[in-house]
Amino acid sequence: MTEYDEFAMFHENASEYGIALDQPPVVRRETVMLPTGLNLSALVWGDGPPELVLIHGGAQNAHTWDTVALALDRPLVAIDLPGHGHSDHRPSHHYTPIDMAADVAVAVEKLAPDALAVIGMSLGGVTAICLAADHPELVRRLGIVDVTPGTDHAKAEPIIAFVDGPEYFADFDEILGRTIEYNRGRSEQSLRRGVLHNAHELSDGRWTWRWDRIRAESTDGTASVEFTDLWAKVDAIDVPIALWQGGKWSVVGDEDVEEWMRRQPDTVHAVVDGAGHSIQGDRPIELAGLIEDLLAR
Repeated sequence: MTEYDEFAMFHENASEYGIALDQPPVVRRETVMLPTGLNLSALVWGDGPPELVLIHGGAQNAHTWDTVALALDRPLVAIDLPGHGHSDHRPSHHYTPIDMAADVAVAVEKLAPDALAVIGMSLGGVTAICLAADHPELVRRLGIVDVTPGTDHAKAEPIIAFVDGPEYFADFDEILGRTIEYNRGRSEQSLRRGVLHNAHELSDGRWTWRWDRIRAESTDGTASVEFTDLWAKVDAIDVPIALWQGGKWSVVGDEDVEEWMRRQPDTVHAVVDGAGHSIQGDRPIELAGLIEDLLAR
């Protein structure tokens, strides 16, 4: 079996991006029991009251934020969404942003009730939108990474092509190879870390992803990405907002930005040069700076 220590690789993140790290960061894993009896898992960074809540995208996990967390050097909580990372899979295999926001609210209320901002990426972004609309007492500022309710199956096709790939891989090299194939702009070292955090080895030596592969489907049985109904949630938000978009490629179209700004004209919109959909992975230092700007508002 391949050895894995989720807290042993922070020095790699720091070294790759020139972050000073004199000693290992203070990070622990916490588990919150939901009313359903299922568990939601999170990484808690630092000893002080968390100032930020970070929510990852679909088929990711809380470790996607590691480099951003190191750059920020603030106490914060990075949550594993239901069915992802170390959080329990739902027996129904049903995951919608509204449902997941309800679960995330339980975790935020316990772990970070006074957080200054909630940052969500992709699926975590639309979940954060629902959290801000449905649980406004928990969200004081909102940062959205490369998603809007206008994101659909066509815009997300490159991501869906990767996620809909094989369920099992013969060995670690095979699962890493596929990951490299779909993330050409990232270093092999960073992708290796990502696979170790996001997949696990089975007793027979094969590898599989940690996230629950079964997602909501459309009426014809194909995987569906449909968030249009969540525009009403955007209307309900009444806190400072930032919308950050990948400059290299994005699942956000010009028409989506126009619609967002029509509904929330005070939003600070920024395009991050050199970043794709996963800004936290492609340009983590720049994203940390944008988060600091949001906190200053």
